[in-house]
Amino acid sequence: MNINQNTHHEKLIDKFNRHINYVRISVTDRCDFRCTYCMSEKMQFVPRAQLLTLEEIALVARAFTELGVEKIRITGGEPLIRKNIMQLFENIGKLPKLKELTTTTNGSHLLALAKPLQDAGVERINISLDSLDPEKFRKITRIGNLKNVLSGIDKALSLDFKKLKINSVILKNRNHNEVVDLVRFAINRGIDISFIEEMPLGLIDEHNRNETYYSSDLIKNDLEHEYELVSSTISTGGPSRYYKIIGTDTKVGFISPHSHNFCSQCNRVRLTAEGQLLLCLGQEHSVSLKKIIRAFPGDIEKLKNSIRKAMEIKPKGHEFDLTEKPIIFRHMNVTGG
Repeated sequence: MNINQNTHHEKLIDKFNRHINYVRISVTDRCDFRCTYCMSEKMQFVPRAQLLTLEEIALVARAFTELGVEKIRITGGEPLIRKNIMQLFENIGKLPKLKELTTTTNGSHLLALAKPLQDAGVERINISLDSLDPEKFRKITRIGNLKNVLSGIDKALSLDFKKLKINSVILKNRNHNEVVDLVRFAINRGIDISFIEEMPLGLIDEHNRNETYYSSDLIKNDLEHEYELVSSTISTGGPSRYYKIIGTDTKVGFISPHSHNFCSQCNRVRLTAEGQLLLCLGQEHSVSLKKIIRAFPGDIEKLKNSIRKAMEIKPKGHEFDLTEKPIIFRHMNVTGG
């Protein structure tokens, strides 16, 4: 395995020769919403004592940047509800080797925290928004308030972030007829939007995933009745395939784990709030970094060695199958958005 150790420019390379330069760190599995595609209505959350501390997360982030990771995304659950979370953003934002600090949020706390996030060094924010209809929004999120989210988006827009993007999970017969409205919302604000096929993670009780599956190709087809889409080569380091919408500043992205598998270019790993390093979204290959951190407190070299070794078990790709019960029993809120 090609790992350039003992150089100033070490890289994490897995056995399929993919360069891992992007880490998504979940800081909590808790959320102030209960989105139907993400979790069960009566979720059992991880006891707080089992979560990594903010100091431990900061150490992992530092270790990854010293191994050549340039982009860190803070996720949840809903990351902005974790106590003292801004302290973590500030600490990670100061890491000298980090090129990009981003976060994904449901938007419910952006009104208060958009400015502190920007001050901490966050340049890009992905905001989940699955419906513009207050009733439908409440149904999908079970307890979410659309007005709060829209206020948060407006606040973030007023602050001139480098990039704001809407993420929408589309479900047949739930919100699939809103894709044009959601794109229009993005165009009117000069921001991008990505549509996401539902991921079969964890057992949920609200719907049958096979019946609510609405492919990226169907969404694209719906949009083409209204807009002219032209394929774009732009990449943000994630799995989206982007299209420019002619006559606008907006790009529309499609994240398609089922219909257009993106594993061959995978450049990322995930850290769960409990300290499991997940090597693949759709497989159970993982390593407990929490064990290493707590057995050898503050020993960043031991931690870096564990991360290097973990690259050897990063699988080639996932095996999502909507016709089966989920092969992955952890929910999306545990996995990290």
